Amino acid sequence: NMYASVWGVENVRDRFKFEAIVKEENLVQPEWTPSSENVDLSEGEEEKIADEGGEETEKLKADLYAVDVSTLQPAQPHDFEKDDDLNFHVDFLTVSTNLRSYNYDIKSSQRHTVKVTAGRIIPALATTTAMVCGLVDIEFCKLVLGFESLGRDKFLNSNINLAAGSGNFTTFSPDPPVAIATGLEAPQPETFTSWDRINVSCGTHEMSVKQLVEYIERSFGVTVDRIFQFGSSEDKALYNAIDKKKLEWDISIDSDGKPHVSDGVFSQWPQIRMAATMLGRLPPTSGQRKMFVMQVENVKKALYQTKESFQNTFDGPVSDAYCKAYRPEEEGEQQEYFNTIFESRDYVSLGVHCHTSTEEEIHLPCIKFVFPK
Repeated sequence: NMYASVWGVENVRDRFKFEAIVKEENLVQPEWTPSSENVDLSEGEEEKIADEGGEETEKLKADLYAVDVSTLQPAQPHDFEKDDDLNFHVDFLTVSTNLRSYNYDIKSSQRHTVKVTAGRIIPALATTTAMVCGLVDIEFCKLVLGFESLGRDKFLNSNINLAAGSGNFTTFSPDPPVAIATGLEAPQPETFTSWDRINVSCGTHEMSVKQLVEYIERSFGVTVDRIFQFGSSEDKALYNAIDKKKLEWDISIDSDGKPHVSDGVFSQWPQIRMAATMLGRLPPTSGQRKMFVMQVENVKKALYQTKESFQNTFDGPVSDAYCKAYRPEEEGEQQEYFNTIFESRDYVSLGVHCHTSTEEEIHLPCIKFVFPK
C-alpha cells in the first residue's frame, strides 16, 4: 500500500480483500540454494572488494541506459507523518520493527508503542541536534574570522544534558592539539599539529610538478616519494618516485640480436622475460625470433608511452596534474561537483610521503598549494 501511494495506485485497505489478492497471485518463496562459488569464511582478513568494472556492472548500466524515461510514471514522495493512520507509515515501522525482533528473538512491539516511540524522535532532533549544530556553527565562525592563530583559549568545548531537565550547560577550553613528530631535526620543525600547514604560493607563474618536488626536497632536506590529494586513501598521485625511475629504464636489441632490458621493466611487464630469454638462446637464423622480437617491441613502445606521459605531467603545472589524477572520468554528478569546487578555488591541498637519506620516514603537514587562475 505504501508503494501504491507513491505511484498513485488505489490502496486496498480491507485486510481480507488484500489477503485474497495475494493468494490469487500464487506467490511462491524460491528455495534457497548455496552459491557454487568458493566462499572464504576465514576471519581477520580484509574483505575483498568486488571489481566495479566487471561484466555484470556494464550489463546493468546498459539496461539502465536502454530505458525509455518518457514512459515512466512520476513518483509522489511522502514525508513521514505518524498521526495520519491512513498513510501506512506507522504500520510499516511496526512490521519492520517486529521482523527484526523475530530475527533476534526479542520482544515484539505493539503498533501504539511504535507510534509513541516515533513521536519522540522529532522533538529530540528539534532540540538537542539543533542546539549542537548552533554551537558548532559558532566555533566555525571563529575559524572564518581567523581566530585559530590566537590560541586555543578563543575556542570552547560545550557539555549539555537536556535529558536531565536541569538546564545545566557548561563550557571549557578544549584540549591542546596532538603534536605529531615530523622526524626532522632542528632547525627544521620537529612537530606539527592538524592545524598547521605549509603554504606554497606561485605568484604569477605556476610551479611545475618537478619544481614543487625540488622545492620540498630543498626546503626540508628530504627525498619525495609521493605527492597526492591530502586525506585521500586512493592509490592515485600527482607524483610518484616509482614512475620517475621508469625514465631510466631501457629496452634495446644489439647487433647480435640479443636483448638488453632494465630490471625494472620485468616488474611492470613480466611477459617480456620469456621473450628476452628466448631471444638470448635462439640463433639469429631461427624463424621463431620474429614473434619474440615483436613482443619486445610492443613492450618497448608501451615503455616509451609511459615515459612520455610521466614527463609531460612532471614538467606541467601542478593544477593540471591534480585534475588529471583526481577529476572523475565519467560525466555525472561527481565530475560536476569536482569541477565546481576546483573552479571556485585557487588552491589545492596536498599530502607528501618522503624520507631522509637514511631511509627514515618523514611526516609533513598539509601543503596548501596556491596557484594563479
